[in-house]
Amino acid sequence: MSTQRLRDEDYRDYSSTDASPEESPSEGLNNFSSSGSYMRFGESNSTTWFQTLIHLLKSNIGTGLLGLPLAVKNAGILMGPLSLLVIGLVAVHCMRILVKCAHHFCYRLNKPFVDYGDTVMYSLEASPISWLRNHAHWGRRMVDFFLIVTQLGFCCIYFVFLADNFKQVIEMANGTTNNCHNNETVILTPTMDSRLYMLTFLPFMVLLVFVRNLRALSIFSLLANITMAVSLVMIYQFTVQNIPDPSHLPLVASWKTYPLFFGTAIFAFEGIGMVLPLENKMKDPKKFSLILYVGMAIVTALYVSLGILGYLHFGANIQGSITLNLPNCWLYQSVKLLYSVGIFFTYALQFYVPAEIIIPFFVARGPEHCELVIDLSVRTVLVCLTCILAILIPRLDLVISLVGSVSSSALALIIPPLLEITTYYSEGMSPITIVKDALISILGFVGFVVGTCLTLYELIQPSSAPIFINSTSAFV
Repeated sequence: MSTQRLRDEDYRDYSSTDASPEESPSEGLNNFSSSGSYMRFGESNSTTWFQTLIHLLKSNIGTGLLGLPLAVKNAGILMGPLSLLVIGLVAVHCMRILVKCAHHFCYRLNKPFVDYGDTVMYSLEASPISWLRNHAHWGRRMVDFFLIVTQLGFCCIYFVFLADNFKQVIEMANGTTNNCHNNETVILTPTMDSRLYMLTFLPFMVLLVFVRNLRALSIFSLLANITMAVSLVMIYQFTVQNIPDPSHLPLVASWKTYPLFFGTAIFAFEGIGMVLPLENKMKDPKKFSLILYVGMAIVTALYVSLGILGYLHFGANIQGSITLNLPNCWLYQSVKLLYSVGIFFTYALQFYVPAEIIIPFFVARGPEHCELVIDLSVRTVLVCLTCILAILIPRLDLVISLVGSVSSSALALIIPPLLEITTYYSEGMSPITIVKDALISILGFVGFVVGTCLTLYELIQPSSAPIFINSTSAFV
């Protein structure tokens, strides 16, 4: 999922990789302002409805999609798709709430644009509770905090994803064939631990994020989009073939694993941070609501279909990423590598968001002649931090669930309904709307607590499952 944010007047448009800044954010850090406001752009930088739709799809489709078959397993072949549909509807509704509240404050304060953090801050200032009004600035800080946690969490997941897929491709290289349908046992070539693969990728990730100009990364973004699109087509092509009898699959899984489903599902749907920047860049923002509904309908259809097909095809053997279940032939091994290449270059784009928030804080407190050194040092430390966290939690499915439960649930489910209440309560709200918003926030909070606790519990449990691999699937 790709979430570029627009900052204050010293920054240009970072809402997409196609309209990239002329300079890096660090070049304007001396004038950095923590208050921040978005700027409305002219026609030359505006996007068409189709470009906006593509950006919306791109910002929601990533590693979370590949983990949804396992999520369906954790919920059940019936409960999983139904829950995905409900979460998708609620997530889109929350996105619409955010847009509506942002419009409200733009009109009320005569501003061209406000971002997620600004909207929360202004809503607290409009609250009838004096304590909330006095601490409204914490609303922006809270949103920035969860954005940082979410984006760095994505970066951690990318380390685990790359390590798992490259490790499997290398270990199975001696048995990889051109026959994708022959069921033959493969003798693995032992290689180093997956955490050593993460350390191998570390210097390349550091060099990648040293590219501070997003315009220079635009070609890599295009490459990532192409490779991931081709990989998804190949994955769908394989999963629709030779689906076994699904009668043995449970309709509803154990309630103990459902919180893991929730974390993975809300992780996949957490594209709310991209909504306002995309609307701001449109030539005709009035069409954005329709584009939002159409785009998220496509995303939800992809999520539900791949979740169902992946679980039906691989059953109980499904892994944290469906790519790890693909056959041991060169065609599907190349799919793993293609998707991994896309994820590698996407790392820099996901990293840009926390870098944009964190780096100005440190640069503003250092000597002027050391700006570049401080900038690159902070980037290096942040990349090393994501690598260390990935090494500490090297299980892809649990990392996805943890990030989804901790931060994605806050940004996508908990905050938007409360935002609507604080924005419109003093102007009069129907009791039904208040109850609806309260229920959504409670749902998000319960998922946050239970999902986080269960994921942490699973993380401390030893994993001793044997590994079985053949030429048609690789599974735990």
